[in-house]
Amino acid sequence: MTKKKILVLSDHPLSPSGVGTQTKYMIEALLKTGRYKFICLGGAVKHQNYEPQKVEPWSEDFVIYPVDGYGSPDLIRSVLQKEKPDILWFMTDPRFYEWLWDIENEVRSNVPMVYYHVWDNFPAPQFNGIYYRSTDEVVCISKVTHEILKTVSPEVNSHYLPHAVNSNIFYKYNTKEMKDRAAEIKKRICVDSSENNKNPNKKLFFWNNRNARRKQSGTLIWWFKEFLDEVGHDKASLLMHTDARDPHGQDLPHIIESLGITDGQILLSTVKIQPEELANMYNAADYTLNISDAEGFGLATLESLSCGTPIIVNMTGGLQEQVTNGNDWFGWGIQPASKSVIGSLQVPYIYEDRISKEDFIKTLKKALKTPSKNYKKMSIQGIKHVKENYNFDDYENNWINLMDKIVEEHGSWEDRKGYKTWHLMEVA
Repeated sequence: MTKKKILVLSDHPLSPSGVGTQTKYMIEALLKTGRYKFICLGGAVKHQNYEPQKVEPWSEDFVIYPVDGYGSPDLIRSVLQKEKPDILWFMTDPRFYEWLWDIENEVRSNVPMVYYHVWDNFPAPQFNGIYYRSTDEVVCISKVTHEILKTVSPEVNSHYLPHAVNSNIFYKYNTKEMKDRAAEIKKRICVDSSENNKNPNKKLFFWNNRNARRKQSGTLIWWFKEFLDEVGHDKASLLMHTDARDPHGQDLPHIIESLGITDGQILLSTVKIQPEELANMYNAADYTLNISDAEGFGLATLESLSCGTPIIVNMTGGLQEQVTNGNDWFGWGIQPASKSVIGSLQVPYIYEDRISKEDFIKTLKKALKTPSKNYKKMSIQGIKHVKENYNFDDYENNWINLMDKIVEEHGSWEDRKGYKTWHLMEVA
């Protein structure tokens, strides 16, 4: 049997971003069937070299070509002619693919386009309707995103398929050795790094995110310092796993220094680590934070819940689905205090949800005082929430079923189905 070939445009599948991680998960799920192979244009990262990379143990079935950005019309034309894929699958913000939809008439006539959609906030982006309607299938990462798509383009074939967490990696430690490992991490951060503020009962707050403006990394440092000023610098520490300096974000060491945080209460983890090491950090932490102004999904907080660590998040985008199931809470969701409108010539408007400093500090104070019984309940319910709604088996099976369906219904190249090339018409 000839394997179906999928061309992927996304974050580099081996990068630590949420988009990159989920891309890798999707690819591996389909590779396990033995019916698919992948050519990936891996973008959104700084490349050391541009040599094609074969991913083991898949060899020729999983090849990554590092690219700047997310590709270009000429590059896609060349790859399509050379590889003749059966599906073109792409993921992340639609703004990165305007050029692809500009040439969809020549692309879709040969190969179906499948978009994994991450647009995350209301009001519904009516200006994206042309993109949705120029795509064969649209897959949505959250209920919010799916609702947006149905509002803007109800006629488009769409599916709700949320991200998932690999519970074989991200789980609550249950052996003495594992617990001791997590406890040692917490001790190094909360006690050993803070000689002037030793307190073995300190709470450890964790932040794992890109250092991008909408993620509010600088604001988090400022507000956390204000929180410590109110409750005492021996009460808590903050560990931020991110790039210290990013052209799309902020200079975090400079902010820490400028605010006079010199006692080790806010620490940066900047070395790229394996998922297993990341699980150590989640297990070491008491809470994981995400105050991003807009978040399509928020994979880090889901990983945290899977490890039994409650979350404190801005109630925006996909984060709304994580912190509560409508009845139980797995931490705290902070309601936005205001909205801001930003935009550009490309994107007329985006609403960003913004929480207030006062609400943030108030919530962290609650977290400090949470009785162990209540904390344990949040932890247990969070793990259950992930297993029921974001489990890995369902994620893999749903992707397999969806891709099989797309191949069957749309065909490709010699047997392309259901697509009629549009053409210009004379109007009297």
